Amino acid sequence: MVRALVVEKDEESGKTRAGVQDIAESDLPEGDVTVAVEYSTLNYKDGLCIGPGGGLVRRYPHVPGIDFAGTVEASDDPRYAPGDKVVLTGWRVGEAHWGGYAQKARVKADWLVPLPEGLGTRQAMAVGTAGFTAMLAVMALEDHGLAPGQGPVLVTGASGGVGSVATAILARLGYEVAAVTGRPEGADYLRGLGATQIVPREDVAETVKRPLESETWSGCIDAVGGAMLARVLGQLKYGASAAAVGLAGGADLPAKVVPFLLRGVNLLGIDSVMQPYENRLRAWERIARDLPMDRLEAMVTPATLEDLPKLGADILKGQVRGRVVVDLTA
Repeated sequence: MVRALVVEKDEESGKTRAGVQDIAESDLPEGDVTVAVEYSTLNYKDGLCIGPGGGLVRRYPHVPGIDFAGTVEASDDPRYAPGDKVVLTGWRVGEAHWGGYAQKARVKADWLVPLPEGLGTRQAMAVGTAGFTAMLAVMALEDHGLAPGQGPVLVTGASGGVGSVATAILARLGYEVAAVTGRPEGADYLRGLGATQIVPREDVAETVKRPLESETWSGCIDAVGGAMLARVLGQLKYGASAAAVGLAGGADLPAKVVPFLLRGVNLLGIDSVMQPYENRLRAWERIARDLPMDRLEAMVTPATLEDLPKLGADILKGQVRGRVVVDLTA
């Protein structure tokens, strides 16, 4: 038997509920590789799947958890052998396919990535999809010309999972980081991650009539979208890029095309779910090399399966800071 957080749906009322229970290993879905899960984490998507509406789940009962890291227990694929350490993010695991909120998971081998040398399974889940997305954004900005010394890089939603890791990575690489937050009490936390400037959210939260403002930012990692992203586009330096990783502020983009035409700015979309294997491997290797592990640890809130229903509700309310690491070994 395997301990898991299971979401079930009452067919009459349509309501769902999540609770910890034992499931048979034989109930795990089909796949090439069985992994003994050691750690998982909490993302916004997990909150949606755990919550009373079921969010992204299509079939019940369901085991959420879009990320996990652990040790291969059995494999029908020659790329993986028992004892190998692996990490999984994306591929709709935890949404359409049972995920990491269980002591074991069975998945397709193509969805896994070998854990880079020097990175433990707990550290990998302190990173998780949020940190993986942050690294993809940093890589995209650098691929489009960003380099240290060009001026401050803006990080919106900086206290969240993606923003926290992005701030730490950029600071480690020698960038000047301007962190946007709506929580003044979080300024010390962000400075501890390496931010050199704290930008109050209200300073960039609304669009203005002018399509162009002073050239301020050498790049941006944006987790907010909406009016804030539109405003930031008009503040980017000539040829600079914004990497869009989220839409906490809304899916609409009330922007003008002027910054693209007169300043040659770039808007880069970052997808972490369907990333090709080679780029996944590149990102995880960069994470192992460029993410300061002491600062990563400062972001972590430990949790168990029993904590997840409450934490899932909290993350939907924007009340979770940094990274939650769920221990499946306890």
